[in-house]
Amino acid sequence: MFPHKVFLDSDVVISALLSDHGASGWLIRDANIQKWVSNLSQKEIKMVAKRLNITDEKSRLTLKLPSVVALNNDLDKIKEKFGSYVDDSNDAHVVAGAVAAGAGYLATYNLRHFRVDKIRSDFGVVVMTPGLFLQYLRSIAVAAKS
Repeated sequence: MFPHKVFLDSDVVISALLSDHGASGWLIRDANIQKWVSNLSQKEIKMVAKRLNITDEKSRLTLKLPSVVALNNDLDKIKEKFGSYVDDSNDAHVVAGAVAAGAGYLATYNLRHFRVDKIRSDFGVVVMTPGLFLQYLRSIAVAAKS
């Protein structure tokens, strides 16, 4: 059983593909964290990776790591249900994925795109950057040792 279940926004996965030295790379590699993306996020990640000339081999290796939650491909329904949780309705599928995965956390570099208080209040999902999530995990590890 994983103590931390995190849904990854596509920007976090792309960042990890570009460099494994930052917080995103750490998050992707950490075996104690259950990582999730959605089937819709996978498509987005593949398109962006291709545009950035990230090799298929590197993408496949990284994209094998997260678990995948299947969302209905009807984006209109997803936007209708989750559109009030984002400033850009094209990000609604990210919130839908986090909720469908039962994630406690949503890692993204685009905090300003999400209505973080409403997401936390309605779904119990804490939205934060990978760096903030890393700091949080370190703080609870230190507290556990005390």
